Amino acid sequence: MAAIPHKIAIVGVGKIAHDQHVPSIAGNPDFELVATVSRHGSVDGVEAFTDLGTMLAKRPDIGAVALCMPPQARFSYAVEALAARRHVLLEKPPGATLSEVHELERLAAQRGRTLFATWHSRFAVAVPAAKAWLADRKTERLAITWKEDVRRWHPGQEWIWEPGGLGVFDPGINALSILTAIYPRPLHLVSADLSFPKNRGTPIAASLRFADPEGAEVTAEFDWRQEGPQTWDIEADTGAGHMKLSAGGASLAIDGKKVEQAPDREYAGIYRRFAELIRTDRSDVDLTPMVHVADAFTLGRRIAVEPFEF
Repeated sequence: MAAIPHKIAIVGVGKIAHDQHVPSIAGNPDFELVATVSRHGSVDGVEAFTDLGTMLAKRPDIGAVALCMPPQARFSYAVEALAARRHVLLEKPPGATLSEVHELERLAAQRGRTLFATWHSRFAVAVPAAKAWLADRKTERLAITWKEDVRRWHPGQEWIWEPGGLGVFDPGINALSILTAIYPRPLHLVSADLSFPKNRGTPIAASLRFADPEGAEVTAEFDWRQEGPQTWDIEADTGAGHMKLSAGGASLAIDGKKVEQAPDREYAGIYRRFAELIRTDRSDVDLTPMVHVADAFTLGRRIAVEPFEF
């Protein structure tokens, strides 16, 4: 007999919800999308609310919520959902600050609910193979190059330029989530150059350098000003060859020969993992990528660059 699917609501119905969450939920038999909460968006055929508290009160049958609004607003929604004993999925980054997410983790444990801080890029198809390849090799150099066009991916979205919006670290944290998943040893940040447009509160580019306990050179370059082809690459040189993880983790090549490639199924993986966590009464709140971002803002040398306008 098939298990009854978990009824789930999406809170914050914007581009990422329509592009990724809605189809991924529809393709997962463990979930049924039955409600949305948004002041401006909705999903055809799904009951729509404009207030989370109203939805929680009127729909006690909904056991889980996916929070897809900008990180600055996410904490209060998560607290409300956990207080109502609902399982909570957090879009990345999981919050505006580390302390917020630590508090959510405490509340989830107190309420006996699942909290899942998602990192969608870790579910890219070639990431596990990259991790396995690096595991038994001595890394000499690893370089991240993550450059994209903010106008293409965040058209008119002002929240990304406000404190808590992360700026270029909104995509850059995807690269850091992969790095912290595949690298065989813990790393810590030692320096950062952060380029801030003169009219913005978050950086448009960043150059990072990490310390590896075994001495490898580990760097990251993030930039939101790239036009034309977009670049989401992680390359590593080892004593046993060269690895290139590209297309945001969807393609892996060893010494120039492609060994794994597949279409984007990251959010499908997120919802498979969420169902597993609910089934086993566990949470998954790995904040390592966010720690690196916080360290970058702490250590970063601020460089003023030309103003940015959409």
